[in-house]
Amino acid sequence: MLMRADLSVLFVVDVQERLLPAMADPGAVEAGAARLMRGARRLGVPLLVTEHYPKGIGPTVASLAGLCTPGERVGKIHFSCVDEPGVRDVLSLLAPRRQAVLCGIEAHVCVLQSALGLVAGGWDVFVVADAVSSRRAADRDAGLARLAANGVGVVTGEMVLFEWLRRAGTEEFRDLLRLIR
Repeated sequence: MLMRADLSVLFVVDVQERLLPAMADPGAVEAGAARLMRGARRLGVPLLVTEHYPKGIGPTVASLAGLCTPGERVGKIHFSCVDEPGVRDVLSLLAPRRQAVLCGIEAHVCVLQSALGLVAGGWDVFVVADAVSSRRAADRDAGLARLAANGVGVVTGEMVLFEWLRRAGTEEFRDLLRLIR
């Protein structure tokens, strides 16, 4: 199944000040999430940026917080985004969008549980492998393997952007090509 901009929601899961530095590849997560957020913004894909227990873990890292509005950020205490009432409220406003593209941390905890919860809710779910991480590479790899085994598409950021674009020769293509190169 192809990802479509008009059906997608981009979830940026818990890329927070105190959590990101502990990841196996924090730079890749931050850069990948930023690229996806810029692409989503350009193509009209709604953003949902979650912050797990922000009082203790801190807010979304500044580089990503600057790419979203305060209304696109939702605090949570559940590991799965879909178990959080505030997230469910936002998702209810986004119908008929039923494709979820997830990036963030940790791949084997909040990203995994959110993706599986979305699948259980009837969403088509894609996790961006080059924009997720965990503290240990083995946990990240196990999380991605489990997601794939449960029907979640494991994709790359370029796959997402090119599928959202659908064709070359447009202003959107020229704008996003700068993100890809």
